[in-house]
Amino acid sequence: MTAQTLLRRATGLSVSRTVAERAVGQRMEQTGFTDSAAYLQALTPAEMTQLIELVVVPESWLFRDPQAFYATVELVQERWARGRATRILSIPCAGGEEPYSMAMALRDGGVPKQAFSIDAYDLSPGCIERAQAGIYGRNAFRAQDVAFRERYFTHVADDAYRIIDALREQVTFRQGNLLQFDTATYSRHYDVIFCRNLLIYFDKPTTRAAIANLSALLADDGMLLAGYAEVPSFCQNGFAPLQFRQAFALKKDTAPPAAAIQLAPLSPLPALRGVPPAPRRVAAPVAPAAVRTRPVSVPSSPPAPAAPADLLAEARLLADRGQLREAGEKCHAHLARVPEAAEAYFMLGIINELAGKMDLADDYWRRCIYLQPDHYEALCHLALLAGRNGNHTAAVTLKARAARIYQRRQATN
Repeated sequence: MTAQTLLRRATGLSVSRTVAERAVGQRMEQTGFTDSAAYLQALTPAEMTQLIELVVVPESWLFRDPQAFYATVELVQERWARGRATRILSIPCAGGEEPYSMAMALRDGGVPKQAFSIDAYDLSPGCIERAQAGIYGRNAFRAQDVAFRERYFTHVADDAYRIIDALREQVTFRQGNLLQFDTATYSRHYDVIFCRNLLIYFDKPTTRAAIANLSALLADDGMLLAGYAEVPSFCQNGFAPLQFRQAFALKKDTAPPAAAIQLAPLSPLPALRGVPPAPRRVAAPVAPAAVRTRPVSVPSSPPAPAAPADLLAEARLLADRGQLREAGEKCHAHLARVPEAAEAYFMLGIINELAGKMDLADDYWRRCIYLQPDHYEALCHLALLAGRNGNHTAAVTLKARAARIYQRRQATN
């Protein structure tokens, strides 16, 4: 069994062969193995944990996308006014930035500590250890307003600050995997769940399994906070949006299936949590629509070359199999017939992202939104890429643009 398969089975994450083999090589150097097959054969649970640490490198910061915290404060205040405490879950919690931000927001909102509890889980034991320590450097304070640092942190050394004990005690940290969560014991246990920017690592079957677990954990009248690029996946799997501006909040959908929001599935996105660019499974082919491809007439006789829509479907399948060069050729063949096909440029962006060629991916996604300004998925990719490159102003602008498009889609369904 390959390292890539072992890591996928252990974590659910889509890790490329290159990343998996690089991690194995690093661990072999540290453990004295000279043969990769022998190393994998001797892999223990403790060693698997060390291997996972090399492919899951979290990146987050305090008060990231703050609207989600404000929406939660409003919900907790309303419930406490009726004498009801709120149970909050953060999964994955990375180094604790998200649950601590929630605790600070609730303190700022005047919510007493007995009105809520916060549980936080992450796959990485190293992340849990850092979260429990509660010490953060300069990169954690990226919010526009960092006045909270003076209120809730003490300076410990150089750029390092430690969160005050009163807030550390408000959060319970544990190591855990959402895909292996004990949903029977914790059925409908949480009133609020933060699960942001996790599904972007998963293929479609794993995404469905993760959402099913989240639905089982969430109270029927609870609220789930997602990453903005993940909202369509939730809406396709039993959730509906709530009207909190740019909080990307959802609830369990009690409407009949016919009323569900129908959006094109998102392809996997660039990793925000620090996982190196890796080949990931591309979303299943989307049925051709007039907004995406120009209708073509294919004669029945003699046999004609594949129609443009078929070429894109073939490109998706090839990319899904890791045959990136062949997938790119199909996209270019499509563009030779339909030069203004935004979806082909979007696919080329995905293919180049999978190949680790992020500059080319950026260029193709920009061509896509030039041709189709309301291409939600391309805007999401560009926003995530801009944020990863440190261009936070562009990321905010692109994210807001994507949010407006999504809201328009929601209003017409």
